Amino acid sequence: MDEGARETRNAADRLAIEQERASVALDAAKMGEFEWELAEDRLIVSDRMARITGLSPGPMPAEGGEAFYNFVHPDDAEALRAIRPALMRDGRYETEFRLIRPDNGRTLWMFSAGFAPKDAHGRIHRVIGVMRDITDRRSEDEARNALVAELDHRVKNVLASVQSLAAQSARKTTSLDAFLKTFAGRLDAMASAHTLLTATRWRGADIGNIAAAELGGLAPGQARWSGPEVLLNPRATNALTLALHELATNAVKFGALSAETGRVSVTWTLRAGGGFELHWVERGGPPVNAPARRGFGATLLERVTGRELGGEAKIEFMAGGVRATITADATALALRSPEQPPPVAKPKSETAPEPQVGASSGVFTAASVRGQRIVIVEDALLLALELEAGLTEAGAKVVGMAADLEEAMKLAETEFDVAVLDANLNGTPVTPVALRLQQRGKPFIFATGYGDAAPAPEGFDAPVVRKPYNVAQIAAAVAEALGRR
Repeated sequence: MDEGARETRNAADRLAIEQERASVALDAAKMGEFEWELAEDRLIVSDRMARITGLSPGPMPAEGGEAFYNFVHPDDAEALRAIRPALMRDGRYETEFRLIRPDNGRTLWMFSAGFAPKDAHGRIHRVIGVMRDITDRRSEDEARNALVAELDHRVKNVLASVQSLAAQSARKTTSLDAFLKTFAGRLDAMASAHTLLTATRWRGADIGNIAAAELGGLAPGQARWSGPEVLLNPRATNALTLALHELATNAVKFGALSAETGRVSVTWTLRAGGGFELHWVERGGPPVNAPARRGFGATLLERVTGRELGGEAKIEFMAGGVRATITADATALALRSPEQPPPVAKPKSETAPEPQVGASSGVFTAASVRGQRIVIVEDALLLALELEAGLTEAGAKVVGMAADLEEAMKLAETEFDVAVLDANLNGTPVTPVALRLQQRGKPFIFATGYGDAAPAPEGFDAPVVRKPYNVAQIAAAVAEALGRR
């Protein structure tokens, strides 16, 4: 073999090796390649790209570059077309868009990059590019964003609840020491509930574990609890934990647990229609008399606990000891199923967020609500009670409260001047209520635990107050809503 033939063969071998290396790299990256020949107006789809996108392999008419847009999601077509001038100018591009597979209709997120080599005269005759399916990555990113938003929402709701506990505890105590002890105990109860929930990744907590956490170290040997395994959802867990804490605190101060001979029995059973019924029974302690003044603990039990559990709570001050009955419906229970994947949020624009719609300006003062009739739609009863007390102190009249969508829709038909709407009621948007109020010409504000990037729901022109908030902020936003009327 002469020298020229040997060099030709070596060059061919090197080319084959480079092609094989490129093929391995594309397979490893799960990429498919394509070419767009401008002069022939032809788009060539490789076998790899065909497998990824569902397009037919081989050449197809490019239709001046428009053929590919038949498979691009309509919402992304305009942005994809906008990169063409830059491609012709710079000779390169990178982009992400949604593609609808023609073979099965499935929508995929694609990453595409390419370059357009120029000839000696600076003209472009072809575009060479690759595509990669990034649907899983986008789903993970969107799920992560949704989880961060939900975490932000939960944390702010917790802070708002703590704020309400502090305010309510302060209203019902006569000294600083009494307040600090009462508030610290309630805070510990909330922390206990969160510890139990964290252990199950917020799926819920068992009633037996809740009872053990509240009574186990309080009076060893004096408290007993028993019942079937019942897993409560996070909302119900918090409600029952606070209820048992209030009952236990009262028993230690005045009831059965204040004497060595006293005993507390906590039992629960499943109800035929779903949910559970729990009985708290004290015996062997000092004689019991009904309190002359209702404290926040009694209010918490009777007005908050039952509502949060979808049932009711009753306290009886019997001569032989306090008795309490707490019932809950099936909505308080958590499903014992494998963990579901986190919810996937709708794709969001990567452009800068628009300014908040309806954000409260804070120009108006709380005094402006004096004499106004207000309805409160809030699923966290502690917050609702604090709002009721604070707005009443500001001179307003709270004429109704609702904790779920059905109650809120009924309340929307009553007579009032302005409404305070929790943006999310037990996972359900409050939008139908806002729409009805808008139809009736009733002003309203939104209170939300979601972050500053979240606008007013559905873009309503209404003031927005972010949790945790104080009553003065709510009152000022209410006054602002009234001023917009």
